[in-house]
Amino acid sequence: MAKRELKNIFLSASIPLPERDPRYYETADVIAIRDAVIALCTTVLPNYKLIWGGHPSITPLVNYVLQKLNLNIQDHVELYQSKFFEKFYPEDNNKFENVILTPVLEDRDSSLRLMRELMLGNKKFAAGIFIGGMEGVENEYKIFRELHPNAIIIALASTGAAAKIIHQSEIKPNERFLNDYAYSSTFKEFLIDKI
Repeated sequence: MAKRELKNIFLSASIPLPERDPRYYETADVIAIRDAVIALCTTVLPNYKLIWGGHPSITPLVNYVLQKLNLNIQDHVELYQSKFFEKFYPEDNNKFENVILTPVLEDRDSSLRLMRELMLGNKKFAAGIFIGGMEGVENEYKIFRELHPNAIIIALASTGAAAKIIHQSEIKPNERFLNDYAYSSTFKEFLIDKI
């Protein structure tokens, strides 16, 4: 029997750092970011493929859910990581079989740009989910929106930070994403029921 093709869901998320741009940190809700990532992973991992760029605050959460689900679904996750950050990889990276390491270019920004282009440019996505974050989440949103104009976009403004800025930039922002913290039901209604 042929293996069914899994639909791709893109996750862009991070927990803002206080020493970076204050516009992200001042509105960030760290508990909401954590809860939203866990709810997304719990909702999509059994039946979809989750693809994200590794971040030390997010990759451990994805691993946590993968372990809690107790399913052999390594082919449902794909982690992209720039070799530029090799000495900062979280231990959780070793828990994933599908890790794509992208080359180092002349500096941090160009290395990240290459990773994002490779991650987002060579596959079709059903949806992009944006949670918390800093400038990297905003950059990934712009690339994703350009390359996947028909994909579902969920920018969870209730997590604050970059996701809130993205939500405010949407032509018809969904007000539920601003005030709703029931992330599992949000993902069921606005993601699973739509793809």
